[in-house]
This record gives sequence, structure tokens and C-alpha cells, in this order.
Amino acid sequence: MPFFNRDGALAEWGDRILQATWAEFSTLAQNQIALTWLVYTPPAPINTGGAISFEDFWTYPIRGFSYRGVERIYPASVVKLFYLLAMHEWLDKGMLSPSGELERAARDMIVDSSNDATGLVVDMLSGTTSGPELPSGPFETWQYQRNIVNRYLQSLGWDELNTINVNQKTWCDGPYGRERVFLGEAYENRNMLTTDSVARLLHSIVGGVAVSAERSRAMMSLMQRSLDPADLAADPENQVTGFLGAGLPQSARLWSKAGLMSRVRHDAAYIELTDAPPYLLVVFTEGAQHSQNEAILPFVSQQVAAAVRELGTAA
Repeated sequence: MPFFNRDGALAEWGDRILQATWAEFSTLAQNQIALTWLVYTPPAPINTGGAISFEDFWTYPIRGFSYRGVERIYPASVVKLFYLLAMHEWLDKGMLSPSGELERAARDMIVDSSNDATGLVVDMLSGTTSGPELPSGPFETWQYQRNIVNRYLQSLGWDELNTINVNQKTWCDGPYGRERVFLGEAYENRNMLTTDSVARLLHSIVGGVAVSAERSRAMMSLMQRSLDPADLAADPENQVTGFLGAGLPQSARLWSKAGLMSRVRHDAAYIELTDAPPYLLVVFTEGAQHSQNEAILPFVSQQVAAAVRELGTAA
């Protein structure tokens, strides 16, 4: 069972939005997009300042819609949200000690989507390092350590996390040595996420129950994006242009984490409009030609924003 309630009105809008997207982008196949969409109709368990307990939070009914939300897809940099969560869990439990370098790496991992910074975070989470190939015994130990984030996520007991894989660094040129062997000959051990799994993680952060209310706020602060055109122009590699934020009015507030590589373009966002209920939207797209298309995600975002306004009026 999904963590949200499948809503009839959202399903109608979701189907309509998908049909409009396929009509606008005729080469986008039906199996090249996945999305999960939640609408926080009041009273919603968000922006509570930690007033809701972890147990109570998950009893609140949330309206949602999902299309191919359980399909495993290579997440690119969206996986960095899961490493951010694990980092805060480790710090909270004393498994990691705070340091200036870890704080700098976490910021650069989310704010700038730095792969180098992510590598340090993964090393510190797992107690491993990259390097030459290892003999079988040490390599087995190394692989066990590198799966520590997977084991932590499984311990949460969320059905949405049962099929995901989160144990690889993110790369610019690609892995070498023990990292390349760890991926598998056919890359069968690469990171894999679903839009439902990302939505549940982001939902817990927005709700203030990811590790703790204070740590959820710290995660949110790194994810906040400016929609000011001057800020976007000053940073050509911002995570708004070509992503969900580009489909929003400048008055909106956005918290997000994008993912982009040669074969995928993704975004996961929590959005507050001035004239509609808050909502959460995760959209994954696949295909080499679509990963370079900066119009698809903004188009979907515009359609969803319009739908949320209509839904808010209807409510």
C-alpha cells in the first residue's frame, strides 16, 4: 500500500497532464516518464515546527497520484537526498562527528550538486574509500560497508524502499578500480530509485520527521532554490532552469533536488504557491534526447501548478 491515498480528482488531473505532455512532446514514450504527486490539503502535517510526532505524522491522510511510481530508474543526483538523510542520522546517533569539511561537503552536494562532495559524504557514511581493485576478502568487507545506507533505509520499514539501491558514488567521468568492479560488469549494482521512494523521503523531510524536526529543517534549508532571474542567470548550472522550478511563477517558494546525466533528467520538489495548497512533485524522465530537453519538466510543472490551483478552489 502506498503511503498516500490515491485520490480520484488527482488521478483525473494526473491523466490529463500526462496526455498533454505526450501531445506536446510526441517522442516521449509512455515508459520514459514517471511521477508522484502529493497535494497538502489543510489540515496537512507540514510546517508544524515539529509539533507532530513521528507516529502521528504517518497517520495523516495525504492525497496523491502516481504514474509508474514503483518503476526502478537510475536517479542521477537525486540520490544525494538519501545520502543527506543518512548523514543527519549518523550525526544524530553519534556515528559521525560534526566537522567543517563534512558540513561543506553536504552543502555542496545539495546546493551545487557536486559529485566530488558526494564522494566524501559516501566515504564518511560507509568508512570506505575509492582506489585500486581489492583482493576478494577485503573487497567483500568493503562492499558490506558500502551497503550501510541501504541497510539503514531498510530499517525504516517503508515499503517504497524495498526495491531501491543506494550504494554508489556519483561521477563526472565515471568509476575506476574497486568502484567500477562494485558497479558490476553490466552496471547491475548501480543506484536505482522510484518516484514513490523519493516522494516518501521528501514528504518526511517536509513534515519534519526525517531524523528530527531540527535536522529536517537543516535539510530543507539546503534544498531551497531561488527563482529570481538574476540569481539564475548568475549560476548557469542552477537546478531550476530546465527543471520543475522553471515552470513556476517567481512568487512561488521552491525546495528541490534535480538529477541530470546523458540519459535522464529528473527533479524532486516541494512547492508553495501563493494561491494554492502546498504540494510535492517528483518527475523522472529517461532517454538521451529527452535528458537534453529543458522544456519537458517545466511543462509538467506548469500543468501541475494549474491543477493544484483548480483543486484548491474546488476544496
